[in-house]
Formats: sequence, structure tokens, C-alpha cells
Amino acid sequence: MTSAKPLSEIIDPSWARALAPVEPTVHEIGERLRQEVASGVGYLPAGTDVLRAFTYPMDDVRVLIVGQDPYPTPGHPMGLSFSVAPGVKPPRSLENIFRELVSDLDVPRPTSGDLTPWCQQGVMLLNRVLTVRPGAPASHKGWGWEKVTQRAIEALVERGGPLVAILWGRPAQSLTPMLGQTPIIASPHPSPLSASRGVFGSPP
Repeated sequence: MTSAKPLSEIIDPSWARALAPVEPTVHEIGERLRQEVASGVGYLPAGTDVLRAFTYPMDDVRVLIVGQDPYPTPGHPMGLSFSVAPGVKPPRSLENIFRELVSDLDVPRPTSGDLTPWCQQGVMLLNRVLTVRPGAPASHKGWGWEKVTQRAIEALVERGGPLVAILWGRPAQSLTPMLGQTPIIASPHPSPLSASRGVFGSPP
């Protein structure tokens, strides 16, 4: 988000077309982010990673996992919900996801918290809000990202075809009405505060 480039130059063409109605909103947010940098506050993730969830073809998406906003710790977020940059120790939320993955599917625990391979296999890891002020969770809530990500979800529903939505926690589950007939798997958020209330032992 270092300059007001058209979406067609920074994300997959299929997503650029789908998000065209909200492209002005993206550019407005981009201007606010540049002001944050100019004031010395900054934002996370790095500008080149803000729209990373949209760099994979929309037609390849088979699973949608919705997060809240990026990790507020510098060096951790990398533009995909729940994922962390290579070499970063997985936060407890992600550890809980891995724990349940191993328990449910009897697969080896992933060796890295970088979930890029999931995206390459058709999983969209989309935060509801795509940026955050360092050290301040939910600080960019209400900036307009919700409008952008709502349009993304609507585009997936309009596309049709195979899609399952995994909604962890109440904020994600509030999206249920806009998902129409899309199959939904819902459970508490995998954060340490919520996981014991229903994540463990629940699908997926």
C-alpha cells in the first residue's frame, strides 16, 4: 500500500474485477495508511502483504477461513489470516489450529506457521480487517476494510461452485447471512481464551 496503484497491478485479475466496486475504498484506506507512516506510527502487515489474500485466483478458492485482523506484533503478520511469517513461532491461536488439525485428520503437525501452502491448495485466509496499528489490536476496525472484505465474500458466493466457509468466533459467524447456501462449519475462535469452549474436539 505504498502508492495508489490500480488493483489490477497488485492482485490477481479475477479479484481485481470482483473488487472493482470497492476499489475507491481501498485507495482511501491506502491514503490513511500512508499518513500513518508519515506520522511515524506505521501499520502491519508490510504494504506489499496487505492484499496478499487476493493474489491467488478466485476460481481456485474451495475453502474460506475468516479471521479478525492481523497479528499486532511486528514481524508476525504476512497478509493471511492466522498465518505468520516464516521463522516466527506460531502464536497460541495457530498452535490450537494445528492441534485440532492433527486430532481431526490424523496428519503430521505443520512444521511452519506460514500457511502459504494452504492458499496454494485452495484455502482463502481472509481477515475481516486487513491492517492494524502495531501493538494495538482492532485499531483499524471501521476504516473501511469491512466493506472490502464483504464484497470479496459476496463475490465468492456469486461465483458458485465448490466452497465451504469455516467461521471461528462470533465476529466471523456474523457473516453467515451473506454466505447464502454456502456450507458453513462454525466453532469458537481458536484463541486461548475461547478454544476450550468448543474448538477442541470439533470439526474441522
